[in-house]
Amino acid sequence: MKAFLDEDFLLDTKTARRLYHDYAAGLPIIDYHCHLPPDQIASDINFENLTRVWLYGDHYKWRAMRANGINEAYITGDKTDREKFEAWAATVPYTLRNPLYHWTHLELQRYFDIHDILSPQTAKKIYDECTEKLQSPEYSVKNIIKNRNVEVICTTDDPVDSLAHHQKIKKEGYSVKVLPAFRPDKAMQADNVETLSRYIHQLETIIGTDICDFDTYLEALKQRHHYFAANGCCISDHGLEQFYSANYTEQEIRTIFLKILAEKELAHDEAVKFKSAMLYHFAVWDHEKDWTQQYHLGALRNNNTRALTEIGPDTGFDSIGDFAQGRSLSKFLNRMQAENKLTKTILYNLNPGDNELFATMAGNFNDGSIAGKMQFGSAWWFLDQKDGMIKQLNALSNMGLLSRMVGMLTDSRSFLSFPRHEYFRRILCNLLGNDIENGELPNDLEWTGKIVQDISYYNAKKYFGFDQVK
Repeated sequence: MKAFLDEDFLLDTKTARRLYHDYAAGLPIIDYHCHLPPDQIASDINFENLTRVWLYGDHYKWRAMRANGINEAYITGDKTDREKFEAWAATVPYTLRNPLYHWTHLELQRYFDIHDILSPQTAKKIYDECTEKLQSPEYSVKNIIKNRNVEVICTTDDPVDSLAHHQKIKKEGYSVKVLPAFRPDKAMQADNVETLSRYIHQLETIIGTDICDFDTYLEALKQRHHYFAANGCCISDHGLEQFYSANYTEQEIRTIFLKILAEKELAHDEAVKFKSAMLYHFAVWDHEKDWTQQYHLGALRNNNTRALTEIGPDTGFDSIGDFAQGRSLSKFLNRMQAENKLTKTILYNLNPGDNELFATMAGNFNDGSIAGKMQFGSAWWFLDQKDGMIKQLNALSNMGLLSRMVGMLTDSRSFLSFPRHEYFRRILCNLLGNDIENGELPNDLEWTGKIVQDISYYNAKKYFGFDQVK
């Protein structure tokens, strides 16, 4: 019987262990999509206690606690940080086979060298020991990041963000590149014209120019696109339920935009046309700058309206959606390809039933200009666990070139989440190692090891071109 979470965790065979330990384990991390707050990096804060770094903002843990019958006061409410941690410690033993069980103990091991199992019996000891360590300079945010050999972090930033924190980080010469990513979702949310109108006025304030029609709106957003590029950005990102690629005329969009300015409710087809037009223009700008565009597709958000009202969005009430993705996504990518304006693209799927759809859709639009130009992105959100990762890797292997994948990302708001890269690398090495020992792949560790290293690090390093970002 193997020990829990030992050095060969998730590695079933001798070959898998060699692939991981000899080829993958020591490589730097390129985390090209996350939701880490750049202000906390710029300020290089020390967290007051383990709850602050571990539970605040982590809706994965919040969902598990609610499922375990924990009152909201101990989750997002007014209980003390110690009480919230104790509630989490009481939940952890019931998370068996949920990835949270692995992640929790991986993070305790990797950051704090704690090998105890978290439970109500060990909670006080673990909380006190970790909280004491978190006060030392070694556990400032910047050092927590460097602890895991992180080379690049791309945050997620709205076009109206000042990027002042990124500028401060760069000016101070931090060894890890912390770069913004352009996330313009709020700029196209035509389902709520009142909210979108407020956003437009916010954009006016930022650029110092009136926005009176669709053309001036595009010009304002393009100014921000330029501004992000000047501050090291080379990635955009979109979080969408499904893709929008409705037919429209420029005059229709101009008329729709005037309705938005007047805060007149749009018909459903008008909102879809507006979103379709915005996605097109964003993609054109990304192509002009040779950025990589990312599309996270398939989340059904804010299902619990009472919780949305009381607690707010991004608090653990989202789920996998069952949206039709193929035809609209194909239509959009085909338009960009036909106009020779399709930049490097990563497609992330949230519904495992669509894995093969996404893998084959990406393959439709490779053009031989760049290895792996069109990427079926790593398992995302509800799928970034062992089973979800394996399914994504298998779909990509069967339908495309696993060897050209740009690897894993954290997609996290937690500074303790970087062991997810290790988790992914172990799963990858186990798949390949098992295939070798089963005689399904040749016993060529030098070549397979190179592929492991490429997927874990070198493909992303080349694909994104972060070395060229000054």
